[in-house]
Order: sequence, then structure tokens, then C-alpha cells
Amino acid sequence: MTTSYTMSIDGEQQRGASSFDVLNPATEEPCGQAPECSRDQLNAAVAAAKRAFTSWKRDENARREALKKAAELLLAKAGEIANTLTLEQGKPIAQATGEVMGAAAQLKHAANMPLPYEVTRDDEKQKIEIYYRPYGVVAGITPWNFPVMIAMSKIAPALLAGNTMVLKPSPFTPLSTLQLGTVLQAALPPGVLNVVSGGNELGGWITSHPDVKKISFTGSVPTGKKVAESAASDLKRVTLELGGNDPAIILDDADPAKIAPQLFWSSFMNCGQICVAVKRIYTPEKLFEPIVSAIAALANEVKVGDGIDPKTQLGPINNAMQLERVSGLVADAKKRGARVHAGGDRLARKGYFFGPTVLSELDDSAPVVAEEQFGPVVPVLQYRELDDVVARANNTQYGLGASVWSSNPERAKEVAAEIDAGTVWINQHVALSAHAPFGGAKHSGLGEAGGRWALASFMQKVVVNQRKG
Repeated sequence: MTTSYTMSIDGEQQRGASSFDVLNPATEEPCGQAPECSRDQLNAAVAAAKRAFTSWKRDENARREALKKAAELLLAKAGEIANTLTLEQGKPIAQATGEVMGAAAQLKHAANMPLPYEVTRDDEKQKIEIYYRPYGVVAGITPWNFPVMIAMSKIAPALLAGNTMVLKPSPFTPLSTLQLGTVLQAALPPGVLNVVSGGNELGGWITSHPDVKKISFTGSVPTGKKVAESAASDLKRVTLELGGNDPAIILDDADPAKIAPQLFWSSFMNCGQICVAVKRIYTPEKLFEPIVSAIAALANEVKVGDGIDPKTQLGPINNAMQLERVSGLVADAKKRGARVHAGGDRLARKGYFFGPTVLSELDDSAPVVAEEQFGPVVPVLQYRELDDVVARANNTQYGLGASVWSSNPERAKEVAAEIDAGTVWINQHVALSAHAPFGGAKHSGLGEAGGRWALASFMQKVVVNQRKG
């Protein structure tokens, strides 16, 4: 029997007037049913959040204690939620467990973060202080690749700041987020965190709701533009963490044997379904063969399978739509004469499995290079001149992340300074930290997540300017 899940609205668990199946991408069979939130239920959730805001914003110590309690509750249910996460998302169970435990760590970290406050002038004539106040009801809309971790990257700072929240997960992976909402209710006053589920129509209702003051969205560029358009009519504040087409530039002094495993996992972790994963690898001509051979060997050796199997290293693509997109990009690359070093096809088994694919001999204009694949595919491209490869890396609408690989970190830093991206790593990739802001340049987003920058993004600056004497 398929398990049915409930929404958290005003501290209570509610079903929808209807429900929808959530598919396990490893089996293409339902793994649970999520409620379809009605417009009346959404209105009730926003109204509950608005009521709860009045008292929640006033007691900072109570908020901190609530977040600490929430972290403990989440840890106690980590195994259960991780199992659901693997079933609906596809990732290996060890990675799912790490994601849930990482979400608990985010709560603990937020509980101990200082609220922002600044004094910009204090002399005999004037004192200028900058306080930060919560917005009120904020909305979180999350994607299907890291549903628990990304949800918590919004929940923890938003609630610490004193806001209340209505959270909507992707309809491809709503179940673990609904479970998360249920678990956290025991730590929070009714209405502080409301978790609802549904399709694109629900997202539109949320972003246009007059009582929602800020929207934090993570997802694709086209959907992010729609969120921004919806928010603009009411001048809602927005944070948009969108797509990426991250280049990895290998310098001619790099050690192929040393960096190839890091490049492989930076490209293929979570089946390549990471906004900031390596999407293009640029290598000097003299290092091309050892680099591409080493990455292809790893692709051919890695165990692809159902994430519930503890031996699985790469799971399936999450949904049929994304599988079709990845398949189309690879098919197009083959027609253009791409050399296939590993993979290249959907695996002949049930489930949305695609063989880890390494391609070369492609022009930068090929869609598999120019667009975000968001799947287990990486093109390896050659270059001769460093200035030329930096220009090629920057020749994109995206600007989320990038990396430079070299045995000389100082030389790598000089190259990194020329790359148009929100984050440029040196000799690593997908290395996010609470001690650094995370945001995109160009079409990769607006605003920042991570640490104190995320906290500030959920607060409005208030200047108190006092005349002395």
C-alpha cells in the first residue's frame, strides 16, 4: 500500500482534497502520495504564518532554543527521512543520510549565529545604527535535487531572523520535505513553519499572495524569471538561486592522476544533478588524453543502481522529463560527431538510469556544452591559449561557479580573478561553506545564501540616526 503524507498548516497535519503519486526514479513506481494543496489551504497557511509572526519575532532566545530542539528532533528521525529521500529522489542512501544530518547541522549553526547589527558612526555629533528586522511571512520554494538540505538553507536563517514561513517543495520530491515539516512542528509554535505540496499552480499562488513579503527560490532560470515577474507586481523581496554551467579550467602544470577523481565526483555526484557541479572541463592539449582517460575509467567503473542498495554510488536521474532532456543532449552531441569515452546511452533496465557519460571533440556551441545538462554527462574540451579558454569559460549566460586546477595556487588565483562567477574554487569544486556567501552572477541568480549572508537576506535594514548635543 502506498503511504500518504500530510501537510503542516498552523501546527496541524492536513490532507488535501486530492493527492498525487510521487514516483521512485529507480523503479518508475509510486513510492508515496502527496496532498494537493487547495487555494483555501494555502490561504490558511499564510494566515497562520501571519498570526504567528506577531509573537515569534519578539523572543530571540525562544527562537534559538526552538532551532536547537528542532535539530535534535531531526537527528532522531534522520534514518526515516533519509529512506524517504532516497526513494523519491534516487540518490544513494548514504548521501541521503548525510543530507538530512547536514540539515540538522544547519539548524544548530543558525541557532548560534549572531543577529546582524552595525554602528557606522558614533561621535560627539551623531550616532548611526543599523538594525535588521524580519520581513514577516516569507515563502520558500525548493527543487528536487537536494530537497531537504536546500529547504533547511531557507528555514533555518528565516526563522532565526524572526520570520515565519510557508514552504513548497518540488512535486517530484515532496515527501521528505513533508516529513521534515511534520517533525519540526514539535519544536515550533503553530504557524511558524507551514509546509504545503502541489504543482506549478500552487507556486503561482504563493508568489502572488499579498501577505507573502519575501520569496526565496531555488530552481531553473526560466522558473526563476517567472517568480521574479510575479513578485515584481507587489515589490516582494526575492532571492533566486538558479542554474549554472560551471567550467573547470585545468592549467598545464596540473597532475592528471591527482585531480581526475575530484573532477569526476565534482561532475557526477548526485548523478550530476547539482546546480554548481562541473558541467564543462577545459584541459590543455598536452593533458587531454590522460585527463579524459582517467575520468572515463572512473565513469566505466562506478556502480550505478538503486540508491537503497548500500553498494550504489550513482543513482538514477530523478524524473522522466530530465531523463529525456539528458538523452536529447547526448544524442545531439553524437550527431555532431562527439567522441564517446564512456556511457552515452540510457541503461537497459527499469528506472531513469543513464550511463555516466564522458564526451569530447565538441565545439562550445554544442547544446551539451552551452547549456546546463543537470545529469550524468560531462564534455571534456581542449584549449591552447589561457586567455582564450577564460573567454570561452565566460561566454555563457550563467555565472554560478567555476574552478581552476593547478599545482601552483598563486597562478590559479590569477586565472580565477578573470572568471565571471559567484564562486571560483581552486583545486576543488562544490565546496560550499557557511563561512562564505553563495550566489550567482548573470542569469545564475539574485541575492545570496550561506551563513550570515543568508540571515541578512531574510531581514530588512532599519537605520536609526540619532543627533547628539
